[in-house]
Amino acid sequence: MANRSSSSLLILILKILMILIFAGWVSLWILKPTDLWSKKWKQAEHSSAKSVFSYNGLNFMVFSFPIIALAMIGFIYLELIITSRESRSFSALSNPIIITKLTGILSVAEVISVCLFLMFLAWTFYSRFSIDLHKNMPVKSLKLIRWQFLFFRAVIRCGLLAEVCLVLLFLPVLRSLAVFRIVGVQFEVSVRYHVWLGTAMILFSVVHGGGTLFIWAINHILQDQMWRWQRTGRIYLAGEIALVAGLVMWVTSLPWFRRKKFEVFYYTHHLYVVFMVFYLFHVGDRRFYGVLPGFLLYAIDKLLRIVQSRPETCLLSARIFPCKAIELILPKDPSLKYTPTSIVFINIPSISRFQWHCFSISSSSMVDEKTMSVIVKVGGHWTNTLYARIKAGLGSKTGSMGCVPVAIEGPYGPASLNLLRYESLLIVAGGSGITPFLGVLQEIIHSQNRGIKRTTLPAQTQLIYVTKNIQDVSLLQPVLILLARESSNHSRRLRVRVFVTQEHRVGLTARDLMNELSTTECVNFDVKHSGKFPIHGVESSVWMAVIVGCCSVVFLVLICLFNAAFMKGNDKSKIPSTITDVFLLCSFVAAVACGTTMAFLLRLRRMKKEHFRKFDKPIEEGKRLASSDEITGDALGEQCEISVGRPCFKDIFSEFAKDTRRSEIGVLVCGPEAMKESVASSLRKLDPSDSSQTKKPRFSFHSLTFTL
Repeated sequence: MANRSSSSLLILILKILMILIFAGWVSLWILKPTDLWSKKWKQAEHSSAKSVFSYNGLNFMVFSFPIIALAMIGFIYLELIITSRESRSFSALSNPIIITKLTGILSVAEVISVCLFLMFLAWTFYSRFSIDLHKNMPVKSLKLIRWQFLFFRAVIRCGLLAEVCLVLLFLPVLRSLAVFRIVGVQFEVSVRYHVWLGTAMILFSVVHGGGTLFIWAINHILQDQMWRWQRTGRIYLAGEIALVAGLVMWVTSLPWFRRKKFEVFYYTHHLYVVFMVFYLFHVGDRRFYGVLPGFLLYAIDKLLRIVQSRPETCLLSARIFPCKAIELILPKDPSLKYTPTSIVFINIPSISRFQWHCFSISSSSMVDEKTMSVIVKVGGHWTNTLYARIKAGLGSKTGSMGCVPVAIEGPYGPASLNLLRYESLLIVAGGSGITPFLGVLQEIIHSQNRGIKRTTLPAQTQLIYVTKNIQDVSLLQPVLILLARESSNHSRRLRVRVFVTQEHRVGLTARDLMNELSTTECVNFDVKHSGKFPIHGVESSVWMAVIVGCCSVVFLVLICLFNAAFMKGNDKSKIPSTITDVFLLCSFVAAVACGTTMAFLLRLRRMKKEHFRKFDKPIEEGKRLASSDEITGDALGEQCEISVGRPCFKDIFSEFAKDTRRSEIGVLVCGPEAMKESVASSLRKLDPSDSSQTKKPRFSFHSLTFTL
């Protein structure tokens, strides 16, 4: 009890510390565009020139280190939440407020955040532009009339807005070092913030670059200026190269390119290295320290993922469902625990060495201690190739295949299972959107059978599964088997309602469902003498904090060495800005290399302690789950209802609220965007006053994304 109290106290202290650091960092950026800050900052840089840190160390500590410190403290905070099993309560801020096809579903918290960010952009532009108007200083070598001067200063200040977007651009796409997990936002959800920030950055950059070129053109100096690589100051040619690289990345990341030409999108997105290098040459090292923390964390995260995905593992078995979906069963270390709704990235070198595909984990680490399962819905070239190879294994005489090496990155998921803290749970899934919820349902059933206290689990859970045809219901097989066992225990805590939208048959029954389940096929893989390791997952959050801290120290030390070697006489004007920028890049690379080396040594130490585990009868286990012998029509008839047609979500929500009589109802949705928007709209239209209960129910909406 004392340990739990001390842990809760430490979590509270870390939370307060993170809030203070973040508030201070935001205040710094609010003051930065003002004339007062410019004057005080010049004095601070002048005072630091005599120290070993000089202006480089000062800029790093003020602009870069707060975000790095926030990430380090956040990793320790997440580790404490995992070990102490603390829960973070949801609030009404997660409920949808804007539902459109253009923006998708936006929660109250997202709308507030976007509005504050837009206000900050407006403040930054206004502060700088008003200073320009007040000073009204002519531009050297340019003779501009009034409107040209105003236009030129406006497009120059748009560059500042692009910089603000770039400061945050890399943070949403972190995986191992995901700082968004601190506030409960997962990688697959935060990716859209990266898209918004990237689009805004490109828009401001195009206005900034295009407007500058326009002014040069009307003054007949375009050819002279656009090819200049100045000794000091802003290098124009570097900015133009960065802009072209950014435009190529943005165009190839549009939805059509991403869906139809994924490899083009993937390879061209690596131009971010070119973009960042030439952005540094364009703006100089002083302004680069603002965007450094996000880029540093992303570089460390990228290399950590490469280290973590080695060594490779292998497939144990696979199941082919009649709906043309495959369940891949992989070995994992028993000590690896993950929460439901977690995701993994999978690479099969025999199909493509460079393609990584994201899938939701469909199993629960509480139920399956030695295996991990993911369900792959066949669609594109990669999944079709995998499907054809496994189908070929079914046609072999032995019914098995040779070893198939697989590289795994992850799992990544929420720090704690807050979803099960609701008094009641309503899960809505469409098509392959059922996969992230399979682990949730298995966790609920398994926890109930183990006698977990009622207060830690939803009192009632209902699954609404919307699918085009009856074949897709075969994806529910792992849950239906557990559901049949639960039915024998006379429990009524879980109910399944299936809606088949494009089936012409009327009066579908559990017997029809069983007929589909019986067509599931299983193939096993030869893992003897494979030399592969089970999945170990990512390093602990504490080690992540240590690695990030060491990288920061190495970077700062190298910067100080540069100051000691080249800036003793304070004659910085003789040093070309390119030299300073190159040394910053070298310090950056050395710091990231240090973190990668630490991660590699940690992984090597773990591998030396482990050996390939021979799992207890993986083939028999795969066959047992593939069969439907344990499921009977009577067992499913009471808890599994099958209907033809589209569901009316408003009626379902009203009925569920009256049946459960609970005040806290969590609504989890995953599936096509149209379905998620329909669920969100139905929740908004729901009138709590329709309920005759004294204690009105309160719905909390949570949307899961399974496509990136």
